[in-house]
Amino acid sequence: MQIIQAIVNLGAAVMMPIIFFVVGVVFRLSIGKSFKAGMLVGIGFTGVSMVINLLLTNLGPASKAMVARMGLHLTVVDTGWPTASTIGWGTPIMPIIVIGFLVINAVMLVLNLTKTVDIDIFNYWIFLLLAAVVYAASHSFWVAALTTWIIFALTLIVADLTAPWIERQYKSLNLKGISFPHLTCLAWVPFGIATNWVIERIPGLKKIDMQHEKIQKRFGVFGEPLTLGFILGIAIALMAGYDISKTLTLAINVAAAMVLLPKMIDILVEGLTMVRDHVEKQLKKWFPKRSFYIGMDTALLIGEPSVLATGLILIPIAIILAFILPGNKMLPFVDLASLMFLLALVTPFVKRNMFRMVIAGTLILICILYVGTSIAPEYTQSAISSKIPMGKGITSMSNIVGSATTWIGWVCVKIGSLF
Repeated sequence: MQIIQAIVNLGAAVMMPIIFFVVGVVFRLSIGKSFKAGMLVGIGFTGVSMVINLLLTNLGPASKAMVARMGLHLTVVDTGWPTASTIGWGTPIMPIIVIGFLVINAVMLVLNLTKTVDIDIFNYWIFLLLAAVVYAASHSFWVAALTTWIIFALTLIVADLTAPWIERQYKSLNLKGISFPHLTCLAWVPFGIATNWVIERIPGLKKIDMQHEKIQKRFGVFGEPLTLGFILGIAIALMAGYDISKTLTLAINVAAAMVLLPKMIDILVEGLTMVRDHVEKQLKKWFPKRSFYIGMDTALLIGEPSVLATGLILIPIAIILAFILPGNKMLPFVDLASLMFLLALVTPFVKRNMFRMVIAGTLILICILYVGTSIAPEYTQSAISSKIPMGKGITSMSNIVGSATTWIGWVCVKIGSLF
């Protein structure tokens, strides 16, 4: 387990090139091509991380300013996914849970119960967070372990089922042979399906088509990602009460993220494709009647302009919801700048229509705020168990972009509390 922890500590930008190099060599891709593929993946991940950090660094203070302007004083603080990942990897039950993930994935592949080879080891934290919070609720290792292993297995199956839809809707990304066993995002797919089903049956609403390509075609340069980013940046800055200098700086940085993120993802996908194509060819030789997916991080998808733009639109919506929802005690904070991740796997099921994405995203946020309020005691206890220091003035915590605050997480925690 020390080896796994050491690899995880390297971060995705270092860990993924190593994994892709090893996978390439194992599947008989030349050492030179395996090295190049691994480096492209690493460079792509580094680029994606840099752009996301640019976005978070600029949106974080703006989000805090909006919260301050509205005078929100709620007792459960959203401490963000970085803290959530630390809780997951720091939980005392982590070692055995991770071994269970590896064994389950291998057994399911052998028994043909899944097509997904989940190499996204860093994001095991998503499942480990769920295990940590269920453990805090149940005080039972076995309840936490069995619950998390079952959810992990089901996530692999759902990743298989959703992969074809995602590939069709994200045609420009060339996602053939890729699936996304990402519980935080997959949990919200039913919300997308339900939203789409309802809107399709409402005259007038069903005709509203706000696909990014159609917006760009209709409005020309004003519909391009750089312009959308600039306009959304200005809107967020004005709601934050920024002066002209800060407003323009934020607008330029958001526009830069909208333009640069897809380009960084293209580099990542180039390296991924080199290994994926060879692995697919080799597996067909070994298992001629089977097909496989490589499980990857949904960071691959947030470069889609509609996902990024809608994620920005949801920031003020989240703050307003926190203010008006009766019984809510959760303060949206650190994860406000990461809301686009909630939409990454919902988008294909609402036809990449930004109007429907905003509606689905709003429903998702309502659910998260109530779940976050409900499980805050268990979440806070899991943080204490993982030796996470409580910030000044924080007595209760939760987070928005994480597995524990999905509806699945709520069900698991409440079942765990029965033991």
